[in-house]
Amino acid sequence: MPTAEAVPSTLPTPVGEPDTLVQEKARFRALAIGRRVEAAALAPPDAAERLASHFLAAIPVSPGDRVVTGYFPIGDEIDPRPLMARLAAAGCRLCLPVTPRRGLPLTFRAWRPGDPLRPRPFGLLEPEPSAPTVEPDLLLVPLLAFDASGGRLGYGGGFYDRTLAGLRARRPVRAVGLAFEGQRSDHVPVGPTDARLDAVVTEAGFHPAMPVGD
Repeated sequence: MPTAEAVPSTLPTPVGEPDTLVQEKARFRALAIGRRVEAAALAPPDAAERLASHFLAAIPVSPGDRVVTGYFPIGDEIDPRPLMARLAAAGCRLCLPVTPRRGLPLTFRAWRPGDPLRPRPFGLLEPEPSAPTVEPDLLLVPLLAFDASGGRLGYGGGFYDRTLAGLRARRPVRAVGLAFEGQRSDHVPVGPTDARLDAVVTEAGFHPAMPVGD
């Protein structure tokens, strides 16, 4: 697995964000990377399995009723693979994101545990181009930091923000962040184009997003 140094501290900034917000996010991102390293080091050895149990207790699944996109962890991200394996065993159809060029939303290709993956920049792994394209209705989302209102800080490319905006404009979808409990912050800087999460699940529990202003 790549080390934290292999993960970019920032990607090209989404167009249209004010300079003050860009600078605030950059400062926060630098701190969040260090906090995640610490959170990963302090987490229990079975953190990923605990996360999976908390997730499934809060979001029951039935065979064949969901298309779920996961991801393969990079750096010190909490490992979503135990959860993905349990979702597959419960009958969910899985897929993984395919990162496009700058300015476009993610696409998704079908994937099952054991299917081949191809390496991409920054330590990412993606399904082979021959895998069918699908559209998820439940997204497991990586992050650097989160807050109680569903605010999420990512690496700065805006891929999940564009993706969620497009999906939510067409139909209901749910986005759940996966993180260590130590990645929680009192406030995450977000702008008008940043997509909020519906919930975040950690090794400590399931945290539904509170309405903004509460």
